[in-house]
Amino acid sequence: MKRRGLLQGGTGLAVASAFGLARPAIAQSEPIRIGWLAALTGPSSAPAIGFNRGVLFAADAINAAGGVKGRKIEVITRDTQGDPTKAVDATQEMISQLKVDAIWGPTNSGESLAVTAIMARANMPNIHPCVVDRLIDPKRYPNAFRIAPSNTQWEDAVRGYTLNVVKAKKVAVIGDTTGYGVAAANDSAAGFQRAGAEVVYKATIDETQSDMTPDMLRARNAGAEAIVIWSVSTGMIARMLNTRGDMGWNVPCVGHPSLASGDIPKLLEKPEYWKQVYAVGYRSCSYDASGKLPPRSEELVAKLAGKVNLQDTLLWWVAGGVDAVDLIADAVSATGRTSNDAIIQHWNGLKNWPGYFGSYSFTTTERDVVMSDASSGRNGAFGLAPGYV
Repeated sequence: MKRRGLLQGGTGLAVASAFGLARPAIAQSEPIRIGWLAALTGPSSAPAIGFNRGVLFAADAINAAGGVKGRKIEVITRDTQGDPTKAVDATQEMISQLKVDAIWGPTNSGESLAVTAIMARANMPNIHPCVVDRLIDPKRYPNAFRIAPSNTQWEDAVRGYTLNVVKAKKVAVIGDTTGYGVAAANDSAAGFQRAGAEVVYKATIDETQSDMTPDMLRARNAGAEAIVIWSVSTGMIARMLNTRGDMGWNVPCVGHPSLASGDIPKLLEKPEYWKQVYAVGYRSCSYDASGKLPPRSEELVAKLAGKVNLQDTLLWWVAGGVDAVDLIADAVSATGRTSNDAIIQHWNGLKNWPGYFGSYSFTTTERDVVMSDASSGRNGAFGLAPGYV
């Protein structure tokens, strides 16, 4: 059993070809039930809102084409609100009462930490985008598959960019008070210290805290040359950027993908407060020097045009939602079954499966994480941050 990771990059045949959707549909039978654990409301909702657009688009596209060998996709959504307790309740409902065939989500690591063991005991096929490393342990969780790189890889990219491009040797590391935010801030601070940098200020802040001035003043007074931010909450991030701007403090901000979310500019007091902000991104969703995306991403953006809003979200969130549904549909198409073991075995055997977020092989190899210029967004994709070719 291989450790679950994501191999990013590459191109391949259109996903629809893997389902055999062009072949005549077989007689209708029971729908393929996908449980979708989504934090659609609450301070950590930005990723799930983006993923949800991809989920609905993919399910509608497959059903409009006749389903998977005649079987329609049924998405059963539960809004967890970013609350691990609600995620546990929804997971138990999906397994014991709703009898779903696979579960996509949760989208927040704090929730996933609470439910992954429950799904493992039930041998429930699970795909999620959560990045905390210990969530993907093939011995403890042989049913769990991640479609995003690990937080270690995110941290490596952020730390490398901060030290080698921004040239900051004194950093402030700030996370939110969620399980993810606390773990990410602790791990990030430890990584900077191992690399010889000085962590002059470290804090975890409640996502709903309205006044960021005390923390930003402490970071500035401690001599921070860069702020490293680990939070999914776009509201919290915007308040930090507004405070930084109001203070006239031109320090770079580097960190979590949500720093580039399309929600941010709507919450900023001035557009220039989004400058010198660099977020974790991916080459598969980055523009090249000529303004072009990789072919698969260009294809997806064209398909989504006029149907899915990409201006206030991230392309990779939408693409990940599409890929999650397509991966489940592909497993059913390839095996002809919705048994837990059949789906899990199929995913374990994938090699460079052609998704839109990337080509998937569930192995230990992970690559293609880059830093994005947060203010360069167009259709949820970004230009590379300064320093990348």
